[in-house]
Amino acid sequence: MTAAPDPLTTTAAPPTTAELTSRFERAFGRLPDGVWQAPGRVNLIGEHTDYNEGFVLPFAIDKTARVAVGVRADSTIRLLSTYGDQGMFTTDVQGLDASAAKGWTKYPLGVMWALQQRGIAVPGLDLLLDSNVPLGAGLSSSHAIECAVVSALNELTGAGLAAEEMVLATQQAENDFVGAPTGIMDQSASLRGSKDHAVFLDCRDQSVRLVPFETEPAGLVMLVIDTKVSHSHADGGYASRRASCELGAEVLGVKALRDVQVADLEEASGLLDELTFRRVRHVVTENDRVLQTVDLLASEGPASIGALLDASHVSMRDDFEISCPELDLAVDTSRMHGAIGARMTGGGFGGAAIALTPVGSEQQVRNAVEQAFSDAGFKAPDIFTVAPAAGAMRIS
Repeated sequence: MTAAPDPLTTTAAPPTTAELTSRFERAFGRLPDGVWQAPGRVNLIGEHTDYNEGFVLPFAIDKTARVAVGVRADSTIRLLSTYGDQGMFTTDVQGLDASAAKGWTKYPLGVMWALQQRGIAVPGLDLLLDSNVPLGAGLSSSHAIECAVVSALNELTGAGLAAEEMVLATQQAENDFVGAPTGIMDQSASLRGSKDHAVFLDCRDQSVRLVPFETEPAGLVMLVIDTKVSHSHADGGYASRRASCELGAEVLGVKALRDVQVADLEEASGLLDELTFRRVRHVVTENDRVLQTVDLLASEGPASIGALLDASHVSMRDDFEISCPELDLAVDTSRMHGAIGARMTGGGFGGAAIALTPVGSEQQVRNAVEQAFSDAGFKAPDIFTVAPAAGAMRIS
């Protein structure tokens, strides 16, 4: 088995599908059987509610991972990325080993392994990956890779898995192969997203309702502020928050924190230690904010949700304690210079903030955030816009 390349992702202009196909042919000596893509996601609101069987409201974004895949006649797997001079990673489909998978290769290999656990015969294959979903920014670059791969293999193997089943397969890959205790939100957004809509997901039963989220007609843009502070879901911070939630549910005698209402928090405060209570309070109030956001988007449109985004960030900063100085600065500066609402997005401990901003204030917000980061001595942030985009699909 060859040495594994480092994680990849570039925000440079991606190659066209034809260029990706041509590069596959040069690398592997034949044309691929197809090219599939899956988007990253921004979570509009609903953080750390997914594994508590609660509600989330992400949307797929117009930045994607793409895989060109060709089935082989033998059991060899060859993986290559377009990013950097990383070399080819080679292994065998019959011996997939999480401990041997390094860097970005653990994501496609984890999907193959999870499909095997479902009794699906995964063939040997050649795979070329390209992604322009920013790495470590909380935009779910890893799930975009996994969802592109599972979409490709679902078709190439004839497995016929429904989207809900592909969501669970990629979750198993994350949990049991990659070692990240994530829920189902990211995969659901990537696999089930729709242009100009957010995905209202009930994480208990996987039911989805598409909620119109059209920023352009409302004169708004969604700015993403990548703080460049790296994070990893596989580290102890994420796992400890999940453990606190599980403890809270156990003490309160409920299946999951989804079953606790805002009105129950006063009683809960007398049953839980102070730290666990704050963790629980975030999840319970965040679930309520998701429901309020869905109602407001339906009745009044995106310009009405700013206060809920702000409240979500305060809860993550103070109760769940997953923000960081760079995220707080991005959020506070955005609000002071014209954004109608802002919050960190993603698992926390770094990554990105989002700022829902009037078109006329976009440049002012950009300039102010860049200046604030410079004044604070922080690394320069990467600031860009995203729009709700379609979910995973075959593109060639």
